[in-house]
Amino acid sequence: MKSIGVVGSGQMGSGIAQLAAVHGLHVWLLDADPDALSRASKSISTNIHRLISKGHLPQGVGTDALARLQCTSNLEDLRDVDIVIEAIVESEDVKKKLFLELDRITKRSAILASNTSSISITRLASATSRPSQVIGMHFFNPPPIMKLIEIVRGADTSDATFYTVKALAERFGKRVICSKDFAGFIVNRLLMPMINEAFYALYTGVATKEDIDTGMKLGTNHPMGPLELADFIGLDVCLSIMKVLHAGLGDTKYVPCPLLVQYVDSGRLGRKTGVGVYDYRKGSEPAKPSARI
Repeated sequence: MKSIGVVGSGQMGSGIAQLAAVHGLHVWLLDADPDALSRASKSISTNIHRLISKGHLPQGVGTDALARLQCTSNLEDLRDVDIVIEAIVESEDVKKKLFLELDRITKRSAILASNTSSISITRLASATSRPSQVIGMHFFNPPPIMKLIEIVRGADTSDATFYTVKALAERFGKRVICSKDFAGFIVNRLLMPMINEAFYALYTGVATKEDIDTGMKLGTNHPMGPLELADFIGLDVCLSIMKVLHAGLGDTKYVPCPLLVQYVDSGRLGRKTGVGVYDYRKGSEPAKPSARI
């Protein structure tokens, strides 16, 4: 592979774009919002220069990576790329609409990958005329640092697509785990019910948020407590994944906690809004986390 399109310039998209550029691919980073693109470009440049200054990245590699990165708001610019990875909002309808457009625009040999953390790859592939070339490529945040990529095969994903994407992930220096196309895949099927149960513990008055998080950090050696992690992920994302799990698996144990629903309804989404389970506006922020699902 020589070229890649990354759709969505948020934390995940910009991190994937940075990773791909550093590893020798020509990168088109696309977002409909020019301001978001500008922020992403500055963030990638800052991150690469920081890696250079700390001796983690040779000067020439970093300079070449930045030269290979191009930002665009025009989907047509992705027509010749070898693979597109979408990292947009976690909504099946929105993703399907994008895949329909990508199927129309990109060359017939291009692979279409989704960074979704829970949505069915088979259903996303159904929006295209190339379901054998659609696959899940779930990165973890921040993509340049986190060592894992979760690859998800849809019902029609071909062996050729799977092995090509696996080779790309390994080229990025990642450890690959493979999941069948079930709701939540591997990581979020295990993680999100734990976070949801932490909300139930808070909701029913079992303990304070601080004691719930401290119990999991010191009692089970987790780097972050589940409520703190939920704030970092985004409570809206957690709720969306719980809804996918409940709809896809049909078990009442996946019903989202009413407190989680209430927080999202009130706009308390976590770090990105300044308040979630914790209030970051008042300086009550817990220790800075290092990773996001």
